[in-house]
Amino acid sequence: MLVVITASGGGHTGYAVALAQHLVGRADMLFIIPRGDAWTRSKVERMGRVVEVTKARRPNQPLATAVPGLIKAFFESLGAVPRGATAFVSSGSNHSVPPALAAWLKGVPVVNLESSVRFTSLSSSFRALKRFARLNVLQWEEQLELCPDGVVVGPLYEKPLYEPRDGGYVLVTGGTYGHRQLFDAVSRLGIENVVLQTGRVDPEPYRKRHPGWRVFRFDPDFQRWIAGASIVVTHLGKTVIDSALSYGKPTVIVPNPEWRLTAGWRDAEILAEKLNAVLVREISPEAIEEAIREARRRSPRRYRNGAEELARILLEELGSAAKPHTK
Repeated sequence: MLVVITASGGGHTGYAVALAQHLVGRADMLFIIPRGDAWTRSKVERMGRVVEVTKARRPNQPLATAVPGLIKAFFESLGAVPRGATAFVSSGSNHSVPPALAAWLKGVPVVNLESSVRFTSLSSSFRALKRFARLNVLQWEEQLELCPDGVVVGPLYEKPLYEPRDGGYVLVTGGTYGHRQLFDAVSRLGIENVVLQTGRVDPEPYRKRHPGWRVFRFDPDFQRWIAGASIVVTHLGKTVIDSALSYGKPTVIVPNPEWRLTAGWRDAEILAEKLNAVLVREISPEAIEEAIREARRRSPRRYRNGAEELARILLEELGSAAKPHTK
């Protein structure tokens, strides 16, 4: 059987990897990734074939300006998605929508995965694909209020690559796009042992101001930094799940107010409650310092990995009804 999975960057790639880890050796996999996304390619290429498709919309980009890119991505997807695949799994984001529609047109069952950070409203990609999906997959029971016909499998998170340890440093990260307000607030604190991942934010000002810090834009082996952290301070994204669920780290969540397409404050509150993480409402040095102190007193809650259950559904339920794959 062949399972096609979008690995659409950031947390969406995390969901794809988590699922793929439970399918390795049990199914062939084809990953559809954003064009030019070297980080995502490095995460998935050892588990299956990889095809690149245009990602039309960035987090702050108006929809109208993304329409030409979405059309281009759809025609690319028609050539990328093979007819006769057992299932197509959308990991979310606008990047997943054109390939999912191409799969639907070719008669491939679409499995539509909702984000783990959505509690008060459905994500735009999940909502767009909901009517086309054979199966709408949810990660929390609370999401049934938004999608009553969905199937709850539990939160998807990656298997840890390293043994958790306490390396004595605070890991600060803003994901792919960075989080300048968070970085500036931490920079004004007197914390000496910091590992800072800046993403697309220029790292040089922080290197110059704090020569003792370890500062970098990206690291393809980022999980090793999570594994060794004492505390993880991050935006509302993939690292929250990696930190709390994959590695059991005390976690501070600092949502980025510059992101228009992410979940809202109530979503962040609910996720923090479920993970026993600390949520920062005001981005200031004082608030960050207090959140770090509070996080040291907490341990994350544990949940069964929903990727295991989703893999079972694909293999036993969709797989048993699938036709032999033909290229």
